[in-house]
Amino acid sequence: MTVLKTVLTPIHREGWPFIAIFAVATALLWWLAEPLGLIGLVLTVWCIFFFRDPARVTPSRTGLVIAPADGVVQMIQPAIPPSEIGLDQRPLTRISIFMNVFNVHVNRSPIDAEVIALAYRPGKFFNAALDKASEYNERQSIHLRTADGLNFCVVQIAGLVARRIKCDLMAGKTVRAGERFGIIRFGSRVDVYLPDGVQPLVAVGQLTTGGETVLADIRSDEAARLGEMR
Repeated sequence: MTVLKTVLTPIHREGWPFIAIFAVATALLWWLAEPLGLIGLVLTVWCIFFFRDPARVTPSRTGLVIAPADGVVQMIQPAIPPSEIGLDQRPLTRISIFMNVFNVHVNRSPIDAEVIALAYRPGKFFNAALDKASEYNERQSIHLRTADGLNFCVVQIAGLVARRIKCDLMAGKTVRAGERFGIIRFGSRVDVYLPDGVQPLVAVGQLTTGGETVLADIRSDEAARLGEMR
């Protein structure tokens, strides 16, 4: 049953138009030449795989900051949050999670909070693994505030082949940690800016599971963790 659930993962609604296009193209390619049809079939299966939307078990203790995306922790460093959402322009700890084209691309809220502001900014499409992507790439910035008054910033960043950021949030909405809020198509990055004094509990190079991996703990006084390849 567990294996069956893994194979029969739900598909995000944003994916169905693309899956239909890939399937029709595959049928046409198969009609033209079987080898081309096989290539189309592989691409259609990948498209289905890309838009999968599995359920996740989110740790529910108050104060935990949960990974908003599947991927790898690309960078952890001080950075100034996007100016367009009204946060103070001083460096905060930024955790950057890079998603490749094989990761689940559904994004989830990192914490229980109220949506204070949202801002979309068009931009370029550099490789999302690069530091300059935070500044120059197309992005959707989200300002979240917890019941305790702590401010978080989550930024969806388009990547080299990503061409659409989808965010379903609106100002005034309350979200729970692990709740789905959007998707980025075809390779991208999500940044989380932590409040002052909150230390990351992940290390650069670590894999994250959106909605499950704990990035930080507001209640913890543990120092930032280091990691090493083994």
